[in-house]
Amino acid sequence: MKLTTKGRYGLRAVVDLAVNADDEAVALSQIAERQGISMNYLEQLIAKLKKSGIVNGIRGAQGGYVLAMPAEEISVGDILRALEGDLSPVDCYELNSNDTPCNNSDLCVTKYVWKRISDSINDAVDGIMLSDLAAESKRVQAEAGITQINQPKQTC
Repeated sequence: MKLTTKGRYGLRAVVDLAVNADDEAVALSQIAERQGISMNYLEQLIAKLKKSGIVNGIRGAQGGYVLAMPAEEISVGDILRALEGDLSPVDCYELNSNDTPCNNSDLCVTKYVWKRISDSINDAVDGIMLSDLAAESKRVQAEAGITQINQPKQTC
């Protein structure tokens, strides 16, 4: 399974928000600049995250975006599913009941492979919390002597 830029950039944006919020709304322009993401694309990603209840928008002069709940309650899986949709490695009725029923389901043995891969992916991303990534980001920045003001653009 390969994530698109929606998942990769969106996760970076939410980590940035978690690291830099400090009880204040963060402007999208600040996230875009720090992360090297175009404002137009970031607005699209934030709209999906807002619709999924991961971030909230605050209007006004001091407006911007904040996490909708504590970072300890948001998993990487929540963020990736909000941006990418289902994380299943294949379209398989056994994994996603929204798919069209498969005529070969009773005889298909590969569905067990896809199920185990899907379960592993979901277990992995659901086991990593946004708070863990925010703490790691702060640790790495501190080791590198980087402050929030001079934080370089991300490339991964």
